[in-house]
Amino acid sequence: MYSTTEQIRGVAPSVCMANPTCQPKKRTGLGLSTKGLLLITSLRVQIHKANLKMKHQSSIANDVIHRCAQKLGVSVEKLVEEFEAGWKQEIGDYSRKLVEFCCSKALTVECPHIQEKIIDGSFSRLTFDMMLAWEMPTSQDEESHMEQVGKGREDRKLPENVPEEQDDIPLFYTDLMPLLVNEEPSIGEDAFVWLGSLVPLVVDVVNGRFAFETLTAPTGHRLFFPGYKKFLQEIDKCIKHLQKHAKPKGVELADDEFILHVEGTASSQRVVRHVGGTSWPGRLTLTNYALYFEAMGVITYDDALKIDLSKNISHTVKPAATGPWGAPLFDKAIIYESPEFSEGIVLEFPEMTSSTRRDHWLALVKEVMLMHQFLSSYNVECPIQAWEMHARTISGIIRLHAARELLRISPPSPTKFLIFALFDELPKGDYVLEQLAESLKKVNSGHPCSACSILRTMNMSQSVLPGVEVEAVGKECTSASGQDDIPSSLESAIDQVREEAKEVEIAKATTEVLKEDGIGESATVLMELLKPLENVVPWFQDVVSWRRPATTLTMIVASLVIIYKEWVGKAISAGLLWLVLKMILARYGRSQDKCNEVVVCSGSNQKTTMESIVAAQFGLKNVHEMMQLANISILKIQSLIHAKARKIKSSRRCLQQADVVMAAMTVLAIILAVVPLKYMLIAITLHSIIITSKLGRHFRNAQGNRRLKEWWDSIPIVPIHVVEDASQCPS
Repeated sequence: MYSTTEQIRGVAPSVCMANPTCQPKKRTGLGLSTKGLLLITSLRVQIHKANLKMKHQSSIANDVIHRCAQKLGVSVEKLVEEFEAGWKQEIGDYSRKLVEFCCSKALTVECPHIQEKIIDGSFSRLTFDMMLAWEMPTSQDEESHMEQVGKGREDRKLPENVPEEQDDIPLFYTDLMPLLVNEEPSIGEDAFVWLGSLVPLVVDVVNGRFAFETLTAPTGHRLFFPGYKKFLQEIDKCIKHLQKHAKPKGVELADDEFILHVEGTASSQRVVRHVGGTSWPGRLTLTNYALYFEAMGVITYDDALKIDLSKNISHTVKPAATGPWGAPLFDKAIIYESPEFSEGIVLEFPEMTSSTRRDHWLALVKEVMLMHQFLSSYNVECPIQAWEMHARTISGIIRLHAARELLRISPPSPTKFLIFALFDELPKGDYVLEQLAESLKKVNSGHPCSACSILRTMNMSQSVLPGVEVEAVGKECTSASGQDDIPSSLESAIDQVREEAKEVEIAKATTEVLKEDGIGESATVLMELLKPLENVVPWFQDVVSWRRPATTLTMIVASLVIIYKEWVGKAISAGLLWLVLKMILARYGRSQDKCNEVVVCSGSNQKTTMESIVAAQFGLKNVHEMMQLANISILKIQSLIHAKARKIKSSRRCLQQADVVMAAMTVLAIILAVVPLKYMLIAITLHSIIITSKLGRHFRNAQGNRRLKEWWDSIPIVPIHVVEDASQCPS
């Protein structure tokens, strides 16, 4: 912090000492020279103008601007003049734009030494103050923020009489993140995402809002400096930890292939591969191109099995259940299926209670697969653009590892910190990916604050392309784009996805109760929901049986006219319009109150326990009889088609059965070819209606129905032989 005099002058003391223009010339015997007087006057005018511009800045914004000037080795006046040269008054928001300009200039100097700055804590302090300055650029913003903080503290005050069981919370059951809170000002979501647009190591602008919500959920969706500093330190530790891992045995990694996660070692939890009924523990390694599994041998690991995730083939990875001898008992595994393997590769991640390890690995593998699918789908052929996307994906996985260290008791959702896995499951996430592909056209991997440059600075990667080639390819790649509104369109797409996701989450929350019900409760709910159809079936039976003659005649005439005029499409459209009318009446009528809650009665006062058991047994018997009837009918039809009935003793009669069927089918085919279909439908409709009337009862031929039943019963079926040994089954 600077003295009051130095703040009024608007010049940092170190800057003034280094800048000779800030020091007045020495007096001569005749006083100041004319040139020196003009310089001093001009300097005072510049200082006065700068102070007029900056007098409305907040204290934190003034401090950040002075520190940025120190980092750049220039005076504040020069920095303000450079900003005003490119700033247009119609843009507005002078204070915030000035903070953004100064911070972006200073970070280009800080990023080449970002690892050292993270270790000594200066980068954390500077960037956190930058976010505070961006959030409170003016003095009015600072005052309103302090009022909100004071009000929040009053609201959070505990009552005087607090029970001991509520006040005494053991730290063993608490995550680290809620403990990293202090009384200093905190930052919000917008400031955090803004910093991500400058330094993609902290957060990526594409999924930054989702990551912030998850990371700050224990602290009231506000990020405090201790938590932010610890988050950056965990990122640095994670990068150093990944660099220490040994490469998979028997495999040569590519130049741009880097290890992202390893488990199954002596210092980590087990990973088991299931092949049929056998299980093989081993080490599992994930890179930005492939997945490697090394089965554990007697002394060392066997050669790694490579699962290539970068190929543009129809491969999938999904959760699976495994157990001893292949029994699906524990839902803690993933299965990878690909045309390259004859059977799926099953990998289990054993743990005592939940399946968080499995979910973590599933999200990481999906992220790598979806990244390569993204590069292939949007034809990202430029090496600079492709590697920048690799770097952003790697950074997202590193941030996920760091967040899991801060939230160990309740691990965060893995997809919230990843780009492609997140927008693959969110509604309209493909819109964001389209805008992301467009934004890659303006990538500048040579910028000190790009994802590629930051990873290179932190010794995570080396330059994939030589410097000359990078510059040439970069010009070729970036010259293809002439759009300037890509960031705004990307931001609008992200906002749209967030709104859609909130609505979908609310809708999904209403269905969670039904998913927890058992089969008995589900059947009860289904029967209750089908109750409105109970009146439809009796009404239809009354119409068909002529108990309502007027309605029956109306249905006959309407059906015949629709069939004859070929108005089937118009009839369907009329039915849809009728449904629309019913929905409108239901919306503005009293029936909307019925949809607030559906009451299902699970108890029964009419049947005793024994009666319920007998009814269930009777229903099971009916289902068994229906299954038997279906099997017999299918086998009889199969016998007729293949004329197997000829092999029994009455061969002449059986031969006639198949011949009759073929003759009937031939006649029916000729009739369908000659007679228009609408006349056939009219005849079938008239026959179906008339046969149920009193007139039709006189024309019924009971003897013909009896002969048809006898003919059907006389058809034999092929014998069924059940074999328990699978080796005896025909191929």
